[in-house]
Amino acid sequence: MRLIVNSLVILLLLIPSVAQTTTAAAPKPRVFISDSQSWEMSGNAGGANGTFAAHSAGGARPQTAEIVKTFGERCPGVIVNNKPDKADYVVLLDHEGGKGLIKRDNKMAVFNKDGDSIVSHSTRSLGNSVKDACDAIMADWPARTAKNAAASQEAQPSSVADSSMQAPSVKRISVSSTPPNADIEVDGNFVGNTPSIIEVTPGEHSVVVKKAGYKTWERNLKVTGGSVNVAAELEKLPS
Repeated sequence: MRLIVNSLVILLLLIPSVAQTTTAAAPKPRVFISDSQSWEMSGNAGGANGTFAAHSAGGARPQTAEIVKTFGERCPGVIVNNKPDKADYVVLLDHEGGKGLIKRDNKMAVFNKDGDSIVSHSTRSLGNSVKDACDAIMADWPARTAKNAAASQEAQPSSVADSSMQAPSVKRISVSSTPPNADIEVDGNFVGNTPSIIEVTPGEHSVVVKKAGYKTWERNLKVTGGSVNVAAELEKLPS
């Protein structure tokens, strides 16, 4: 009985992690809806000497907010964004009037972040324009996501550095002198006083030890690895 209870407890603990794994959603494309240019039509009829005169106006004005609402209802796989520079796609919808009150077309175009058009044509209704734009975005988005991932991977520095680009390893030269407290120069540069441990790159180096009242001590060393010990015996100058 205790074994069964323990097994149930383990299963209950695993359920949230499994649910979290299965509900992890892929990123949704961000879509910017441009301001809609609505269509409008008008006409006039007139006469003289008592004849018929009239003025008529008509048309439709689908507002941008209505388009955003329609996109949210018919294309739940996208996120509508109000910043074109942050969007993955820009949707242009232009409602155009025809010769009659009934005949009219919705011109629709969708551009990706590179500025390339992925679809452009006319439909008979706003709903069809949104549907066609949505279908084009959802068909293009997987390839776009893969392209973005590849670009991000290329932008990251390689985890394995080229051997020719690696910083040379640092070696050490331990310099002492008799008497002590003499100046040390390595390759013509003052680096401290004896006794000191000097870090150098592998290769050939010139080590000079100087002290007032003593002859200059100089050696050329080839440092290949580990630590090199240098003991300079300084000769006193004749008085």
